[in-house]
Amino acid sequence: MLFAVYCATSETTVKAEDDQTYTQQFQNNIMTISGKSVETDMYFNKMDYWQVDKATFNFNYQVSQLANSQASDITVSLNGVKFYSFRPQDSTGFQTESVDVPLDLMNGSNKLTISGQILNQDNQVQTPANWLTVGKGSNVNFEYQLEDADETLSSFYNHFSGQDTIAHQNSQILTANKASAAELTASMVALSGEARIITENSQIPVIKFDQAKTQMGDYSLVISKYQHLPKQLKKVISKKDVDDQAIIKTYYVNGKHYLIATSQNDKLLEKAGRFIANEELMKQTNKDTEVITNETDTLTSTLHDNGVRHLTTTPERMEGAGHKETSYLVQLPNDRINANGSKIQLHFNYSKNLDFSRSLVTVYVNQTVIGSSKLLSKKANNDSITVDVPKNLVLGSSFTVRVAFDLDLKGNSEADSGNTPWAQVNPQSKMLIKSQRNNDLLFSNYPSLFIKDETYDHLAVVVPKKLSGNDFKALTNIFNLIGNFAKSNTGEIKFYNEIPNQNVLKNSNVIVIGTPQNNQMIKELNSHLYFKYTDDFKRIAANEKMSLEQDYGRNIGTAQLLRSPYNDKRGMLVVTGATTNDVYLASTQINFQNNVQKYNGDAIVVDMNNGHFGYRFKKNKAIDKNLMTKRQITKNSQLIIYLGIAVLIIILIGFGVILTLHKQGFLNGGNRNGKS
Repeated sequence: MLFAVYCATSETTVKAEDDQTYTQQFQNNIMTISGKSVETDMYFNKMDYWQVDKATFNFNYQVSQLANSQASDITVSLNGVKFYSFRPQDSTGFQTESVDVPLDLMNGSNKLTISGQILNQDNQVQTPANWLTVGKGSNVNFEYQLEDADETLSSFYNHFSGQDTIAHQNSQILTANKASAAELTASMVALSGEARIITENSQIPVIKFDQAKTQMGDYSLVISKYQHLPKQLKKVISKKDVDDQAIIKTYYVNGKHYLIATSQNDKLLEKAGRFIANEELMKQTNKDTEVITNETDTLTSTLHDNGVRHLTTTPERMEGAGHKETSYLVQLPNDRINANGSKIQLHFNYSKNLDFSRSLVTVYVNQTVIGSSKLLSKKANNDSITVDVPKNLVLGSSFTVRVAFDLDLKGNSEADSGNTPWAQVNPQSKMLIKSQRNNDLLFSNYPSLFIKDETYDHLAVVVPKKLSGNDFKALTNIFNLIGNFAKSNTGEIKFYNEIPNQNVLKNSNVIVIGTPQNNQMIKELNSHLYFKYTDDFKRIAANEKMSLEQDYGRNIGTAQLLRSPYNDKRGMLVVTGATTNDVYLASTQINFQNNVQKYNGDAIVVDMNNGHFGYRFKKNKAIDKNLMTKRQITKNSQLIIYLGIAVLIIILIGFGVILTLHKQGFLNGGNRNGKS
């Protein structure tokens, strides 16, 4: 069986005096692969500024207790080249095999393949006892030395965004101590662009100049109006150079690396933030200074695929007899979900030495079988099937399409280790997706409800006039996850330090951050909150969902998803608490996807002991209630038609009965001849 692990990697690191070490953890769930022939793929990356001295693959696995350790074997391949084979130990629990990875086979992006045979004592028979379980904890450990960044924007960007740099907490975004709306917008747009490309459970902090720690920040992205720049950085860029343009420039001093984005113009500073949020542009800029004008194109490119997702760009071949699988991760825009009418078109070919009475292909979506077909000798060179995704099958914004081949040989031949038999999935294979926007105003749909067409959907962010360090940490958490979901930098984000006008509130998705003391809008919204403040606004009051002791209510933070009181077709996120630390604590549950996915309601409570609780208050979860009604009608259209036909038939029958009775004269109290 073949199974691909599509994963981001999390990391653990140790920083040495001269040499560096970095460990990429494979984030696969524990999974079991059954069959005599087993295969699974794992993926990892190597930074291009590493001079790697050694790489070690640590494989955590378990085999069947009935496995014959003398006959079973496992082989490791890197990018299609086999380089190490071993026999599993005669052990009943999980075990680890450490393998030196050949450096000459390593690229920037790499695929590790684990393949082999798990045979029991009677190796002529395949049974459920033939299995390999891949456990959590498998990783690749690197020992390396760093190549210094040169002064180009692309080199700074590669180091700044590097997995090891972020894990070492050597990347940071710096902005003004009293940040303006433009500085906040540019900083959060830049952060969102970074969150889009870094690993899921990592983030780059956004902090004020006076809170930057000297021992941190080997790589600092500075986003600031020119007048707010520290004196040392003002010396690098002339004031006259930023009168009617923005400048993005590298500056390295005393082992510290800075990328300065500055202007005297608000819109141009925001545009510089969008340039930095564009990975393509940053990697293409091989100079130390970039000038941003009104004419500079900064928007990310978008692919208009009209709902077509190709499963693979190259032929994918599976060899050997038995059950073989390959998997493809299919992603929808994060604000959309599967609708009825989706199809999978699979194009493939296979060898002709099969027992065609028993060989077949099966297509799955996640764990659901959606279609299968027998393999035929006459179609071996060019076969295809089209299968419909079942009506009303619930899928998220990402799911797995699995293609399984059962390749049986004639005469029960066991020659499954050679080049035949084989099957191949071809690049013409694709999924035709019908999708619709997710309409739920719940944390299970956050932050997708603030995303439209893969970018920010008119976000108005209301923050305190004076931002504390905790406020910046809360903003970092919020925009780290929003950026992870937004695939483009084309959307609109506007910051406000006072209550916006009614037009803005009506036409925006609003995010409100702060305490009742530092953000007047919290007081304005108190009557709409699920967790309301007491009349003196010093603590959060108890409600029907949660009893709150008085002192406890002074030390909790909440994140609440409301229907906007200014537009009932818009959502509103309120992150609040009695203190700024409580606000920050509330934001810790909406910083990474693996945190927010724990909550299916519309309110989160976090206390100072890291106790966190989820609740649901609203009965109707739909953002747009009218849209929900239309979808229900569309979903049940056939039933409505059948009911309509049934009602029509009943009316016709009733009409016929009335005519018959009238004809017989019963409606006139007697028969047609007037006899009693």
